[in-house]
Order: sequence, then C-alpha cells, then structure tokens
Amino acid sequence: MTERKPPGVDFESWVEKQIREAQERGEFDALPGAGKPLTGLDRDWLSTYVEREGLSIDAALPEPLRLRKEIENLPSAAAALRSEDEVREVVRELNLRIAAWIRSGEGPRIRLKPVDVDDVLDEWRRAHDRPRPAATDVSPGTPGEESRSEEERAEEPGPAPRRRRRWWRRRRD
Repeated sequence: MTERKPPGVDFESWVEKQIREAQERGEFDALPGAGKPLTGLDRDWLSTYVEREGLSIDAALPEPLRLRKEIENLPSAAAALRSEDEVREVVRELNLRIAAWIRSGEGPRIRLKPVDVDDVLDEWRRAHDRPRPAATDVSPGTPGEESRSEEERAEEPGPAPRRRRRWWRRRRD
C-alpha cells in the first residue's frame, strides 16, 4: 500500500515518483494487453458498460423514458397479438405503470399520458383487416330506444359538462 503524501511535496511530483519507482520494480512489465492497441474507443462508455455487464440499454434508462419508448413501440407490439382482449390487457398494464409513475413523482419530469385503448385497437384492426364491431343502438334500461332514428338521438342535448375548479382560485371568505 502506498504511503500518504508528505506535507510540502508537490502532488504531481509525488505521483510521478511513485510511478517511476513501480516501473523500476517491474510492476508494469507483465500487464495483460501490454503493447496492444486499446479497443472500444470508437464507442461511448454507456454502450461499453451495458455490453460488459450484460444489461439491456433499457435497463439504464429512467422509468419515464422506458415508458415513452414502450408507448412508441406499442403499435408494432400490438400487431403481433392475436386477439382484442390481449391488446386491451397489454394497454391496461402499460396504463397502470404510467399511472404509478405519475403518482410516484420520481425521475425526470417528462410529460406522459395514458394510452387510448381505442386508438391502439383501431390500428390493430387495420393490421389484421378486421372491421370495427357495430355499436349497439339500445341503451340498457331505455325502452323504445331502438325505434328512434340516429338523427333524433343526435338532436337531444347531452349531459351538461362538468365545471372544473381552477387550482389557482383561492377560497374567499
């Protein structure tokens, strides 16, 4: 083990002295790779580390970036699935992980929102040449609804939109 740097000695000259003494003792003579060119200088340190440790590059990414990458790859992953139920399950699991990350407040703040399952299903149906299932015109519990035309139903006013409270408004006494 090396001794501590004596006071009053320049740090650089002290290190150079230790290196020179080690060379004189022959400690650098039989090192592995001596005389061979250095490899891996054309790649960055992260890819070298990932390869050396046997990791995937996704393991080195923060959670929101992994989720964003998974969202981008979702259409191709969904195309490989065989049924709509499988697609719904994959999207549901992804949305649960997105919601969990949003609630956690950890990692870099990257804007993520849950994936719309209908959009993914539409792409899946196009990839599998399947038509969208017909929507039923009958609402449960409303007799005679099937006899009304679509135009009559479109003229009815829908439920009033909910009024959102603004977060910046303060309670006034």
